[in-house]
Amino acid sequence: MNIVKIMKFGGTSVGNPERMKALIPLVTDNEKKIVVLSAMSGTTNSLVEITDLLYSDNVNEASVKIESLREKYHKVVDDLYTTEEFIKTGHELINSHFDYINNFTLRVFTKLQEKAILAQGELISTSLFQHLLKEKNIKSVLLPALNFMRIDKDGEPDYFYIEENITRELRKHPADAIKITQGFICRNVYGEIDNLKRGGSDYSASIIGAALKVKEIQIWTDISGFHNNDPRYVQDTKVIRELSFDEAAELAYFGAKILHPSSVNPVRIKNIPVRLKNTMEPEDEGTLITSSSVLIDYKAVAAKDGISALRIKSDRMLMAYGFLRKVFEIFEAYRTSIDMVTTSEVGVSLTVDNAEYLNEIAKDLKELGTVEVEENQTIICIVGDFRTEKTGSAPEIFTALNTIPLKMISYGGSPHSLSILIDTKNKTQALRLLSKHLFK
Repeated sequence: MNIVKIMKFGGTSVGNPERMKALIPLVTDNEKKIVVLSAMSGTTNSLVEITDLLYSDNVNEASVKIESLREKYHKVVDDLYTTEEFIKTGHELINSHFDYINNFTLRVFTKLQEKAILAQGELISTSLFQHLLKEKNIKSVLLPALNFMRIDKDGEPDYFYIEENITRELRKHPADAIKITQGFICRNVYGEIDNLKRGGSDYSASIIGAALKVKEIQIWTDISGFHNNDPRYVQDTKVIRELSFDEAAELAYFGAKILHPSSVNPVRIKNIPVRLKNTMEPEDEGTLITSSSVLIDYKAVAAKDGISALRIKSDRMLMAYGFLRKVFEIFEAYRTSIDMVTTSEVGVSLTVDNAEYLNEIAKDLKELGTVEVEENQTIICIVGDFRTEKTGSAPEIFTALNTIPLKMISYGGSPHSLSILIDTKNKTQALRLLSKHLFK
């Protein structure tokens, strides 16, 4: 069957029974589609807390949190359904999932068991929603993501496996039924339950859409598309109606929370449009992401926190070749990606957003020279058209940030962005100054 579009709904879009009911008119438009759902908002955080307690062998407190979350879901069932039949089915569903979670309190806890627990949020939300459609006599089927979503030994999607198996799953079901599946969860190369990391439901939608070559992928959240600045810190931000894949990738990677950074690449390769929509304002056109976009000086600003900066100084770098290779090999050994890089004759500065192996990396880098580490940093990314022939573009950024100490500047690696490193304590002020000077 030919699936026309993918509709992904985030945690806030299925965050309570009323929100879940509000999805019904959105998905019943007679187009052939797959609906991808996240866990209900707050669930994954609660499951992470439970797994942390189990890791620390705090079984009693873990059991208390499991039962507390079970009760919350029983309340959801009571509010979601109207008939005794489906209320009863809903309670049985909740008990089966939480009995499964509770079994992990009786054994030694491992990483694989953590992934199995985290998967329960999406498994519950999709089952609840599919039962809701059944109660309304709307034809629907559940496509278990664990039957077709798989990552390889490097943690990357196994596109051949996914395409073959989701096509096989679709053949089993009637063409007129709404297909529902889980975001985030998958199996690894060994067949074990795994996931696409936090925020991975967007990635799931993108991978599925690319595998099936759909006409459009819709990402539904609680905000009407990409804004030109972060509305949590800046007033009077505006929705950007059109973005290119490259621009969207830059904004997503550097902190715009509305879209998972990894989700851009699969659709860019297959040239599939992505539309960002708001479940609370479904009539709003949102943001359309395609291969082309209108070029303007400044489109948007995003900020990425949790950054650590490392500065390596060494006289051996002067007039030497191979120095940077040695630096990058250390990061490669610890599987830690680098966000920004700047160099001088005797030094290199770079940033990372994963501090898991920061101490080990710094220790190894000291074999090459003196090392300084600075944490609590933020990358501010300004996206726009910085390669036009006209003058008077980028200098406005530095005029805006004249009172903010700048730690690093990265420009030239992309025609679509300029990135600046600052202390996190200055982030809000920097975002507001940029908004005032760039989006008058």
